[in-house]
Amino acid sequence: MGRAYQNRKESMAKTSDAKARVYSKYGRVIYVCAKEGGTDPDGNLALRGLIERAKKDQVPTHVIDKAIKKAEGGSGEDFSVARYEGYGPGGCMVIVDCLTDNPNRTFGDVRQCFTKTKCKIGTEGSVLHMFDHSAILVFNGDEEEALEALMMADVDVTDIESVDGKITVFAPGSEYFKAKKSLTDAFDGIEFDVDEIQFLPTSTSPISADSVEMFDKFLDMLNDLEDVQNVYHNVE
Repeated sequence: MGRAYQNRKESMAKTSDAKARVYSKYGRVIYVCAKEGGTDPDGNLALRGLIERAKKDQVPTHVIDKAIKKAEGGSGEDFSVARYEGYGPGGCMVIVDCLTDNPNRTFGDVRQCFTKTKCKIGTEGSVLHMFDHSAILVFNGDEEEALEALMMADVDVTDIESVDGKITVFAPGSEYFKAKKSLTDAFDGIEFDVDEIQFLPTSTSPISADSVEMFDKFLDMLNDLEDVQNVYHNVE
């Protein structure tokens, strides 16, 4: 119990220029999701979750609509998932998830973030084994009712927490759709405060005070890259 998780909002922008980058990232991931799973949010739960998350993060409606219409056209860029692992400031473990139309460019940009902060990019699998790929759903509700609904749907729940009526459900990433559907069916009008699949570190560790400034710079450099969608780490 009491497992920590990173909400995407932690790395959200604080300036208008950075907000524009966030809008661009949402537009890209919505486009890819709609192109792969269909443009109807009612039939594409992943798309519906992305749209809800984008609205909560104040992404303009026209950005969302443009990405979906682009996917409806069936043409446009072909993006692929790229994942990089390594060791950041203070020896922390880092996973960088990207969507790219040019893997060579993206690798070079990400590697530069590691190099300029005196960090080391690793090989595939070098730190991934120290993270769990988890679906995280946070909402207002009753813990017993939520657990019953999840069990009835045969969802492999790894953890469930209840704090002041706020329920947090953790499940393997592969169980995301089943978990969300079971909760949506069980609770009328449910609204999720967090509705994501993330890499959660199996354990966290502090970094020295001397490394904090470089760590913040490292994260800022990565989040400034348009191809980077998420950065996960094990820093306490």
